Amino acid sequence: MKYIEEMVEGDQISGVYFCKNKVDAKTKAGKTYYSVFLQDKTGILDGKVWDLNNGIEHFETNDYIKVDGTVTSFNGSLQLNIKRIRRADEREYDVADYMPVTKNDSDKMYDELTAIVDSIENKYLKELLKSFFANDSEFIKSFRKHSAAKSVHHSFIGGLLQHSLSVARICIYIADNYASVNRDLLVTCALLHDIGKTRELSDFPLNDYTDEGQLVGHIVTGAMMVHDKIAGIEGFPKKLEEMVMHCILAHHGELEYGSPKKPALIEAEALSLADNMDAKLQTFTEHLDKYAKEKEDWMGYNKFFESNLRKTTGI
Repeated sequence: MKYIEEMVEGDQISGVYFCKNKVDAKTKAGKTYYSVFLQDKTGILDGKVWDLNNGIEHFETNDYIKVDGTVTSFNGSLQLNIKRIRRADEREYDVADYMPVTKNDSDKMYDELTAIVDSIENKYLKELLKSFFANDSEFIKSFRKHSAAKSVHHSFIGGLLQHSLSVARICIYIADNYASVNRDLLVTCALLHDIGKTRELSDFPLNDYTDEGQLVGHIVTGAMMVHDKIAGIEGFPKKLEEMVMHCILAHHGELEYGSPKKPALIEAEALSLADNMDAKLQTFTEHLDKYAKEKEDWMGYNKFFESNLRKTTGI
């Protein structure tokens, strides 16, 4: 098979891919077509079935499908124009080829995370962190294998760990450079800010929103998880709990981005900036990776950034 990250415009594709999503749609002229997202361990590719002929056999979301088609380009992004589809036989694929995984060493990342936990001086915040990252084996297992998003950034196994660690690193830098920032509070909240995603998103291969994710969302769910752990820590100061909860509830920065509160503490503001920075730079990185071989400089318009993006070259 040809991995998605290796595809370039004009490629003729014939291989098995995981159907992450299938949508029945209609053109402006009223003609039915299928819009699908194909996935392998290197990425996700938008696919279109414009002609529902006899070569398009029945398939559904979460099937492994054998597809034949041509790689095209639409609005600056690659797209597969699919001519034939059938469900693949189990002997035709290895599941390990289809689930995207972090490129970083998971064990080394987790060791660094636990070292950061050990660096926290406030005894209550350290105990809170250990209640998740040292003493809760089920949480640790889920946290290490979860993605940080359905599709936008870090949408791969280990993505939540990678993102949380990266945000914590940025927050450590912020705390070291701004004396008014409480390092223990900021770094604690950096490690905890997205823990609700272990319940907002389902495991792979689905990596889709759960009922709790749709109805409550990871921000509120994460705050509830923290509240429940704090209830088991004797003497945890009420004011400290409120500040931790606030940082988590405000970490998207703006009400229109899903935060129940806007930042009122400098640590909450710092966390929202660090979270946004890592998410956007990772999204840009994934876009660069996607066009690593296909484009030499300009990569086309990107809806997330609302800009025509370019590689840094000629330096």
